[in-house]
Amino acid sequence: MTAPAVPGSVFGTIGALAAFPLRLAAREVERQHGQLRRGVTRRTTHVVFGRTLLAKAGLTKAGDGEIERRPGAERVAGRILLSENGFLRLLGLMKTPEASSLSRQSLIDQSRLSGADVDLLSLFDAFEHDSEPYSFRDLILARKYAGLIAGGATWGAIARSVHRSGPIASLTAKSLNVGSQHGRPDAIYLEGGQSELDGQLLFDLGAAAQGDDTLEDLFAEAEAAEEGGDHDHAAALYQRCLAIDPTDAIAAFNRANCLRGAGRVAEAAHDYARAIKLDPAFVEAWFNLAGLMSEQGRDASARRHLQKAIGLDRTYADPVFNLARLEFDAGNLLEARRLWVRYLELDAASEWAGVAARGVQFVDMQLAKSAG
Repeated sequence: MTAPAVPGSVFGTIGALAAFPLRLAAREVERQHGQLRRGVTRRTTHVVFGRTLLAKAGLTKAGDGEIERRPGAERVAGRILLSENGFLRLLGLMKTPEASSLSRQSLIDQSRLSGADVDLLSLFDAFEHDSEPYSFRDLILARKYAGLIAGGATWGAIARSVHRSGPIASLTAKSLNVGSQHGRPDAIYLEGGQSELDGQLLFDLGAAAQGDDTLEDLFAEAEAAEEGGDHDHAAALYQRCLAIDPTDAIAAFNRANCLRGAGRVAEAAHDYARAIKLDPAFVEAWFNLAGLMSEQGRDASARRHLQKAIGLDRTYADPVFNLARLEFDAGNLLEARRLWVRYLELDAASEWAGVAARGVQFVDMQLAKSAG
């Protein structure tokens, strides 16, 4: 899929950027009339995979498994995937390599790399180009990588290693070997094993980038705590993120979710409202705040928030379903039926679609009885 121009685009990051401070990237995206946020929401049009994600994955038991699953899910959602270099090129902050003409399929056929490995290595800038058309240098690299994988390396070990040596294209003239003979199957060595490529490309960003590193680490730690169900700790970490960057709507939203999970309802409502104030088009925040209001019996507020969510995103099925339920409970059967029909237009296959279909049938029976 070809990436459109930046104006109006909403970029979400998965993992911190290794080559560029996020705040500077956000400033440039804003200058070009787009938005850049940590994480992914329904409004996200482009997903940028930061290379620090690789380093963190290499230190966890799950390894690269989650990284391998995520791109497919984002493609299914219709989002455009970008590597760091692809992102910087789109912004005009990095020069595009010289013209090339090799298709993705040709690269696969001639190198014998799998399509999945080609896509993942491209996503983490292990080639000169981040997408097709690829260059002859990319083909040389692909053949080297195929040899490494045949020798026991993984795409993740390759991607973590190759940036250590400088420009990717420089590796075309070097011999690469899997480190299994050195007891390090997760490392790639230059010819003869004299030099290990064991890191990621790190730019000397100086003291100005240190705050970014701290913030990215905090955000990642907060996400991990949230995924692990430690809601109070995650909320505290997100609060520290907000202390560093008070404009981060995603951190406020995530904190609200954690507070809600910890039963701290009033604080959760405050942070949902904070996320909405920072980003009035944050449809998930409107939806979750509506859910919180509904749980407290504040149906009028819940109704308003659901209507706002529907107005912001006409394809978002969940608020349509919840609003239908509210209208049904309030005795507004015709409106409930209209909303259930709309829900079925958006989602005809899920368990909730079955509930909506039965709701339509029930209202039709009631109306028929009334008419009789």
